[in-house]
Amino acid sequence: MQEFFRNLKGDRSIWAIAALLAIFSFLPVYSAASNLAYMGGSASTFTFFLKHFMHLVFGFGIMYGVHKIPYRYFRGLSIVMIPVVLALLVITMFQGTTIDGANASRWIQIPLVNMSFQTSTFAAVVLMVYVAKYMSKMADKKISFQASIFPLWMPVFFVLMLILPANFSTTAIIFLTVLVLVFLGGYPIKYLMLIVGAGVLGLALFVLTAKAFPDLMPNRVDTWISRIENFSNGEDTEEDYQIEKAKIAIASGGIQGMGPGKSIQKNFLPQSSSDFIYAIIIEEYGLIGGVILMVIYMWLLFRIIIVAQKAQTVFGMLVVLGVGLPIVVQALINMAVAVELFPVTGQTLPLISSGGTSIWMTCFAIGIILSVSTKSEEVKEQELDEDNPLDILAEAV
Repeated sequence: MQEFFRNLKGDRSIWAIAALLAIFSFLPVYSAASNLAYMGGSASTFTFFLKHFMHLVFGFGIMYGVHKIPYRYFRGLSIVMIPVVLALLVITMFQGTTIDGANASRWIQIPLVNMSFQTSTFAAVVLMVYVAKYMSKMADKKISFQASIFPLWMPVFFVLMLILPANFSTTAIIFLTVLVLVFLGGYPIKYLMLIVGAGVLGLALFVLTAKAFPDLMPNRVDTWISRIENFSNGEDTEEDYQIEKAKIAIASGGIQGMGPGKSIQKNFLPQSSSDFIYAIIIEEYGLIGGVILMVIYMWLLFRIIIVAQKAQTVFGMLVVLGVGLPIVVQALINMAVAVELFPVTGQTLPLISSGGTSIWMTCFAIGIILSVSTKSEEVKEQELDEDNPLDILAEAV
């Protein structure tokens, strides 16, 4: 066991946070899975629990493997993976999956292993690494807007364009994170304003096109508009059934909660083990449990900033923020949706909600962060080894 922990490099706090979230996730997922087992009819609660366990095991395997890779290798890999990501997004978009008549082409089927893979989450991580690579390369150079259009903004545009029809919330998170990343990388603000304007214009054109040709994206834009209107008006319509049940679950939890596995609303709340698992957590563990979980994510944010600050290169700093910030933002959005501070988005709670792709890509992103942290620790240890006794004595005095 000591040998195992000795092989875990990087920020130990991040390892501890990931382990805490993963271990805690078994309780609400197992509890909420009873509804899935009842609705499915062919699987037991333990089957869903075992599936979640295997997803986490594989995810932590990804995290361990990635954190052993020197992070500088991800610079070149991001260039190679951008065309692969675009191809996967095109395949996903044209596979024609629909749910209740609405376009929901977010997953690609992998026939050999009989599983689905959400390509947008993988695309988000690859794109952040690519943007960090470009901005680090331009760190000591004067940035020209015209020169950055093709190498920087064209890949961003194509990735967002392919994700937008099926997943507006993920598109928005990626776009905002890219803006933050390029700003921290020194991209001129006047050029960023042009990009923001182009993004707003592109979204408006997309909405108008979807309205003019509704058969291209059935009901998707109408769903977005309906969610925003219902949220702003405070109306409880049939589409707000999830929010209504989530609020009942939160109100039932009170301060201390009803206890592990004693949730009632899990039997009525759709997506109780994924999108709305935070409501089940508050129902079972109360306001105390909900606040503690939020503090853990804030702790993760703090450690991400620390790792970025200690990074030895500009690329290391940017890639940590690029892949780390979306994890915390996604968690906050999931919590905000559950308490009706934000319209329904479909964002899961990282490392807590059930779902393979979300867990794996979160672990992949954390693995990159740990890889950067590992390099920083190695450089620090090397500097200490190079110090001679007289230098150490002088510093002590």
